[in-house]
Amino acid sequence: MRYMMLIRVDRSTAPSEVPDDALMEDIGKVIEDMTKAGALLDTAGLRPITEATRISLSGGKQTVLDGPFTESKEVIGGYCLLQAKSKEEAVEWSSRFLGAHGPEWEIDLEIRQLDDPA
Repeated sequence: MRYMMLIRVDRSTAPSEVPDDALMEDIGKVIEDMTKAGALLDTAGLRPITEATRISLSGGKQTVLDGPFTESKEVIGGYCLLQAKSKEEAVEWSSRFLGAHGPEWEIDLEIRQLDDPA
């Protein structure tokens, strides 16, 4: 089963500086373990919300809006695509990833199973 881990960050509480080497090393260890276990299919951080574009559909009409989006408090900062035997395994990997971050971070992870194509 495949799971998408969406990494949600509160912009108002996220550290403004670039992640330090120690954090990147800790996250790298978790990613290495995921890779060795065959659980990690893909992962990446996302560019800042200021560079985003939103496309909305309402009443059959599309609207394209470029960031920044000042009303957005919580944003998706990155993702991991996981291969896991169960939801519990996906939660375990996600918990390890989250645990690599220090106390200065306030992060929520949303874990959702992907529908497999028929």
